[in-house]
Formats: sequence, C-alpha cells, structure tokens
Amino acid sequence: MHAENALTATAHHVAIVMDGNGRWAQKRLLPRLAGHKRGVDALRRCVALCGERGVRVLTVFAFSSENWNRPEEEVNGLMSLMANALTKEVASLQEHGVRLYCVGERAGLSAKVCEGLEQAQQATAGNSRLILNVCFNYGGRWDIAQAARRLCAEGKPITEETLGRAMALAHVPDPDLLIRTGGELRLSNFLLWQAAYAELFFTPTLWPDFDAADLDAALASFAQRQRRFGKTDEQLRSRHDAASSSEERENV
Repeated sequence: MHAENALTATAHHVAIVMDGNGRWAQKRLLPRLAGHKRGVDALRRCVALCGERGVRVLTVFAFSSENWNRPEEEVNGLMSLMANALTKEVASLQEHGVRLYCVGERAGLSAKVCEGLEQAQQATAGNSRLILNVCFNYGGRWDIAQAARRLCAEGKPITEETLGRAMALAHVPDPDLLIRTGGELRLSNFLLWQAAYAELFFTPTLWPDFDAADLDAALASFAQRQRRFGKTDEQLRSRHDAASSSEERENV
C-alpha cells in the first residue's frame, strides 16, 4: 500500500533493523547478551519517541529466520530475553497506548514464548495510539512463501493484490521509512515485499545507543525525499500544484 505521493512526506510507518547489539557489548568486553538487553531498553525508548513524533506504526526486526544459526547460548539467551520482556513490557505498552503484533513463524518457538506472544497481543488489543510490530523468527522470504502457500491452500489466484493481503503485515500499510542501525548497508531479508518503495536510511549508530537525535535525523532525511512511485518529477509537481490550487479555491 503506497503512502500518498508528495514532494515531501511524513513517515507514518517506520521500520527498523535493530543491528549492533553484539558489537556494542563486545566493545565494552561484555557478553553479547548484555548488548541484547540494552537493545530492549533502546526499543522501549524508541517506541516512546515514535509516539511523541506522530509515527503511527513501528515495525522492528527482533530475531530473523537466520538467527537460529548463531551460537546456541546466544539463541537461548534471546529466547529467554523475549519471554521476560513480553511479561515486563505490557504495562508500559498499555500506558503509551501501544498495540502489539508479534509477526513471524511460531513453529520452533518454545511454548513459553508462544504463550507470552499471545498474551501480550491480547492485552494490548484495545490500544490505538501506535501499532508496534515485533518481527520475531521472521524473514522476508518466509513471508512471501507463507502467503503463497496460504493462497494455494485456499484455491485463490496468486496476484500482487492477493499476495499483499496474505502477507504477515497485511494489517498495516507498507513502511514509508526503513532504518538500519549498526553501519551495515543491506536489508538482511527484512520486509522484502513491503519495503519495495520504502525510503532507506543507514546509520553507524549501534542499536543500544540509538536515541532521539538519531531518530530525528532519519525523519528529517525522509522529509527531504521525493517519493515518486514510478512517476516523473514533472508529474508529481503537476499534481502537487493542482492540489494546491484546489485548496486555495476552497479557502476563498
């Protein structure tokens, strides 16, 4: 789903690859899990900041399908961290009017984690200030494949429209802005379908250090982008001028 065409635009849906937790910890001679714990603090801070800045949807990459290949100790620690965070953060999400969606493959997750995901989603279902999508055990290729399997099972044709409606993030518009922290310049299998027209912003800031200044820099960069969605500059300007003239006539 495209955001409105404009010469400048507001980022209503922000997606973030929260990268750099392990390197943050290693720089401080700490175990990698310590970085992930600080990453939870950074996410809590980012949720509050997005709410203050009028962002309507925040989607974050918490654990990818490929992260199972990491050392067993780190994977187990991440699973435990996720389960504990879900329990502890619900009250804060309620306070800030945040509705939580946990997006990703549930197979392979422990019963404790799955139960925590469901309980957190149900507890925040009535909130409407901000939607927070936590992509956990998620991959962009998995998402496309599961959507295709679902359509086939239902006997429906596979088109761009039907695939879009079958995606795991069909409950929200496509992201306007995709931020990756940590200095890497790739998507790493995140929102491959949904990010087709997202504006990309890369920052060397490691995720635990991501703060208001970093978010504001990304939003300011986005506000300067021209989102064409395949159109030319002239088409956008013509449409923008026509809309401005119509607005002026209505105000006379």
